[in-house]
Amino acid sequence: MRHSYPALLAGLVLALLLAGLLALGSGSFPLPLGDVLRLLAARLGVPPPDLPATAETVLWQIRGPRVLAALAVGAVLAASGAALQSVFRNPLAAPDLLGVSAGSAVGAVLGIFLGWAIWAIQAAAFVGGLVAVAVVYAIGTALPLRDRTLSLVLVGIAVGSMLGSVVALVKTLADPYTQLPAITFWLLGSFASIGHADLAGLALCAIAGLIPLLLMRWRA
Repeated sequence: MRHSYPALLAGLVLALLLAGLLALGSGSFPLPLGDVLRLLAARLGVPPPDLPATAETVLWQIRGPRVLAALAVGAVLAASGAALQSVFRNPLAAPDLLGVSAGSAVGAVLGIFLGWAIWAIQAAAFVGGLVAVAVVYAIGTALPLRDRTLSLVLVGIAVGSMLGSVVALVKTLADPYTQLPAITFWLLGSFASIGHADLAGLALCAIAGLIPLLLMRWRA
C-alpha cells in the first residue's frame, strides 16, 4: 500500500489539473481544451493564439479567478475534513455531523437578517461555527458515556438539528423579496462574484487556516 501512494497521489494531481482545465473551458461561452492550453501557454511566452479577444477575457477575467477560488476552497475543506477525522479517530466525522456547518449558517443568517455588512456576516459565520463546536464539546464531554467520540458525534447531530431549526425560523421571518433570497443564495454558495481582487484575501484566509493544521500534524 505504501508503494502505491506516490502513484495514487500523482493520479489525483493529474485528475485535479484536468478538472481545472475542463472547468476553464466550460460554460455558456465554451472553449475547447486546445484553446485553453494555448491561452495558458501564451502567458509563458509562447506566441498568442489567433482567438477572439472575448475568449481571453472569459478565461482570465471570469473563469480563472473562479476556478482558482474553487481549488483553494476545496483544498481547505479537504484539510479541515481530514483534521476532524484525525481528531475524532472516525472517518465519518464531518463539519455537518459536529454542528460546525449549522453554527456557521446560523451566524451568517442572523447577520443577513439584521442587515450587517458582508465582513460582519463572514465574521458571524466564523464565530457561529466556533460556538457550535464549543457547545458540542462541552455537552459531549459531560455525558456519562465511555465512548467519547460517539458522544460528541451524537451531540453534534442534535445541536446541528437544533441550529438548523433556527435557520428555518429566521428564513420564515425574513423579508421574502430581499433577505430571503440573500439567505438562500448564501446557504447554497457561489463563486459567481469572485474576481482577481478576492483571491488575495481568500489565499490569506486559507493559509491562516492551514498553517495551524500543519504545525499540529504531529499529534495526528
